Amino acid sequence: MAQEIDYVHDHQVRLLQGARELFPALISAMDAALSDIQFETYIFDFTGDGACVAEALIRAARRGVHTHLVVDGVGTGRVPQHWADRMRAAGVLLRVYSPLGPLGLMLPHRWRRLHRKLCVIDGRLLFCGGINVLDDYHDPNHGELTAPRFDFAVQATGSLVAVASDAMEQLWWRMQAVRDARQRRLSEAIRALRAASAAHPAGVPPESTPPMRAALLLRDNVRYRSRIEKAYRRAIGAAREEIVIANAYFLPGGKLRRALVLAARRGVRVRLLLQGRYEYFMQYHAARPVYGALLAAGVEIHEYEPSFLHAKVAVIDAHGARPWATVGSSNLDPLSMLLAREANVVVEDAAFAIDLRQRLEYAMEHEGRRLDPARYAGRSWRERVLDRVAFALMRLALWLTGNRY
Repeated sequence: MAQEIDYVHDHQVRLLQGARELFPALISAMDAALSDIQFETYIFDFTGDGACVAEALIRAARRGVHTHLVVDGVGTGRVPQHWADRMRAAGVLLRVYSPLGPLGLMLPHRWRRLHRKLCVIDGRLLFCGGINVLDDYHDPNHGELTAPRFDFAVQATGSLVAVASDAMEQLWWRMQAVRDARQRRLSEAIRALRAASAAHPAGVPPESTPPMRAALLLRDNVRYRSRIEKAYRRAIGAAREEIVIANAYFLPGGKLRRALVLAARRGVRVRLLLQGRYEYFMQYHAARPVYGALLAAGVEIHEYEPSFLHAKVAVIDAHGARPWATVGSSNLDPLSMLLAREANVVVEDAAFAIDLRQRLEYAMEHEGRRLDPARYAGRSWRERVLDRVAFALMRLALWLTGNRY
């Protein structure tokens, strides 16, 4: 049975583009925290602006804020000793999700990663999206970037904050091997302090605009194995005018590909903004074989070129009767759809959808290059071989995990 999305009409959701917009808002909220900070991220890099986020966590812990930080064992790896010591001394509780053993990623069960990027402050304010703690102009593998990484997050208040907080707390206590996964760590004194605080402490936006319909979608390997993908397919199936998707690692499964093809064939304008720069062999080449059927159906593919595209967002019928948008951590590829813990915020609000659409349209028109079907069909034999090898390796990897996609 398909799981319904629990939309609630009590949210304020603000779109944030890149670390240049996310980090100041995140740091301001951390500096205003009264009781607790829950933070999860795939990559926590301490270079440049990433260090500013680390300093904000340390400041909060030093003044008595309960500060829990979870980083992924692959994305972050070993935290530099200097920073680990400083966090420990300040009182930041740091845990590494699924650290790699001697065999590393040779074991398929190690491919299940913590890829979501969530931060909840005082149980009232949520940050969610695709942006790691990583300077916009720095890449751990490629060094200094000449243009900022293209990615998005949201800042939100409302009912979905509690959903995110509970999910993060369950993971934390599971990692601590505590039997009661829903144990609450805040004392009554802290709860009273929170209740007595100002109606809108720093970092929490006042409700000056009408509330929005929104929901938080989580993907795990227990209850919510396909919730995010099903939400995409449902929204694509209901599209009447336009679908715009920006996705960093794009290798959708058969059902999602068919949904996009059918939408294009019934007259919906479908535009994809995808990675144009070479980053990783598998992600770059394995995606190319699926382009042919999409291009043949009339889907527009634009490749982002100024820097690395890490966005995981979509907007459907922004100017229609039922606008739909999502911002999150989930790529449309097997790793996200089948293996990783992911989190996406879904918003049904015209103003939010139009804002996201405008930013994506600007990127497509001014920072991307539309893929010409003839140029795609005429790519060299070497490119075709690399594409097929990568695609075959991806299918082999899925077979090893026991998954079908």
